Amino acid sequence: MDLLWQGLLGPFVEFGFMKRAWAGSLVLSLSAAPLGVFLMLRRMSLMGDAVAHGILPGAALGYLYAGLSLGWMTLGGIAAGMVVAVVSGLVARSTVLKEDASLAAFYLLSLAVGVLIVSTRGNNVDLLHVLFGTVLSLDNDALLLLGALSSTTLLGLALLYRPLVLECLDPAFLRQVSRWSPVAHYGFLGLLVINLVAGFHALGTLMSVGLLVLPAASARFWVQKVGAMLALAAGFALLGCTAGLLLSFHADWPSGPTIVLCLGGIYLLSLVLGRQGLYPSRPHSHLRA
Repeated sequence: MDLLWQGLLGPFVEFGFMKRAWAGSLVLSLSAAPLGVFLMLRRMSLMGDAVAHGILPGAALGYLYAGLSLGWMTLGGIAAGMVVAVVSGLVARSTVLKEDASLAAFYLLSLAVGVLIVSTRGNNVDLLHVLFGTVLSLDNDALLLLGALSSTTLLGLALLYRPLVLECLDPAFLRQVSRWSPVAHYGFLGLLVINLVAGFHALGTLMSVGLLVLPAASARFWVQKVGAMLALAAGFALLGCTAGLLLSFHADWPSGPTIVLCLGGIYLLSLVLGRQGLYPSRPHSHLRA
């Protein structure tokens, strides 16, 4: 029992920064992982990575204006992410470029501009903070912000659940029978941006997309129903975050990359052992609502 206490429970009970880090991880897991399920089912996982890097120049401008200000970096990140998502979509619809090529172009430009701003006006510590996050230094204000963004996401998913599920199953049919198709598409992009901004404060721009993609991909190997997949993805996300926090605490490793490595470990185990993985216990079946 002493070993269990010291190794698993003690850090979260004895240290306030670990409590806040776990609380932030819980909030992000409840919103980002379910959103990642729809991202995966819509075959837009790489878009999440592009938008995650697209928020960097806005966050960098917020940093340039007010330093490491939670509010200004959040507003800048949301604005930049929305610009990248919407403009790249407009370019894809108005030119010969496909959406993946358009996203890649804006993603590279945004990443370069953001890194240039932070590295020329800040220092290496600030650059590492923006790129990799500081989940262990979350304060009460940051937790309130994460809670507000997570609550907004859950409310948005509840309102858009049916059109989002239908769009995953048959997007052409949804466009024909309902006016909710563009609402679901752009509403989903908005939720994606605010979750990546929330994850940016904890894991940085380079790591935040891991919380979206890896738990969702892991859950897909175990279940077929969308509702079960949403719940399982959130559970996997919280498990990976908790394991990553403990491992980073005991091994003195950076928390953001360690959390993503633990999420990756869950993905690899699911890939091998999952009911729909490399060695399935039953034949592969189709997605069900």
